[in-house]
Amino acid sequence: MEFKFSVLDYQTRASDAVVKVFDGQPKIDALSYVRDVGTLRVNKRGQGALDMIASEDGVMADDGSGFRNAPLRLTADELLDNVKKIQRKNGIPLSSALCCDLGAAELDVEMETGTGKTYVYTQTMFELNARYGWSKFIIVVPSVAIREGVAKSLQITAKHFHERYGKQLWAFVYNS
Repeated sequence: MEFKFSVLDYQTRASDAVVKVFDGQPKIDALSYVRDVGTLRVNKRGQGALDMIASEDGVMADDGSGFRNAPLRLTADELLDNVKKIQRKNGIPLSSALCCDLGAAELDVEMETGTGKTYVYTQTMFELNARYGWSKFIIVVPSVAIREGVAKSLQITAKHFHERYGKQLWAFVYNS
C-alpha cells in the first residue's frame, strides 16, 4: 500500500513563514562529501593511530569535530525584522525581541493536533536546503512513541518529497 500526499496551502504557508525568517541569508550550495573517518596506522608496538583528513571547505566545525551548516550571516536585527514582517502578514502580535538563549533565534511554530506538523517541518527542511543550502537538521521529540511516529512519517513521505525536491532525506534515530 502506498500513501498519496497532497500539498496543502496552509502547510505550505506555515513552512514558508519559517523559511522567510531567514530572507537575506545568502545561499551556500551544499557540499558533496563523503565522511572519511580516517585510516588506521599501526606502529611497531602494535598500537593504532587514526589519521584524520581535514576539510578545507570552511564548513567543518572550527574544532574539527564534524560538518555543520554554513553560518548564519543575518544580524539579530535583520532576523527580528523578518519575524515582524511574517507576524504582520499573519495578524500575529509583534515580538519586541528575539528569544535567543539557545542560538541566533528560537522559533515557535504552533499548529493544532492532526494538521500535519511533521509534514510541515519536513517540507521546511527541504525548503531551507533549497533556498539556503542548509542540510543538517535535528528533530527533538518528547517521547519514544512520538520518536517512532516521526521516524515512520519520514519513511513514508520519502518518495513524496523526493518527487517534489529531487533529493532524498537521510535520517537516522540517535540512540544515546
